[in-house]
Amino acid sequence: IRPHRADDDAFERAASLFRAAGDVARLRLLDRLAVGEWCVTELADAAGVGLSTVSQQLRLLRAERIVARRRAGKHIYYRLADAHMRALIDSVLAHAIEHDEDASDG
Repeated sequence: IRPHRADDDAFERAASLFRAAGDVARLRLLDRLAVGEWCVTELADAAGVGLSTVSQQLRLLRAERIVARRRAGKHIYYRLADAHMRALIDSVLAHAIEHDEDASDG
């Protein structure tokens, strides 16, 4: 049995992370960011949405410390904040894919 190391504040923070990532459009952004850095323009083009929409999504994800950014001249590049977030995104999507495959088997 795994001992719980988290206090109430940690559980609140974790729930807030799930709420922020729990939107399909934001989850798609996070999946793109799991493979490396993207600038806002590239993310908007890849998603087929406007810059303001992507900027708003990134602002929320950054406020929750899910993504980090760096400025290079006029461009701002975003990436997942750390390896924990990369593992979480990869794991949740792998779980969803497995669930879809299990459902189609029977």
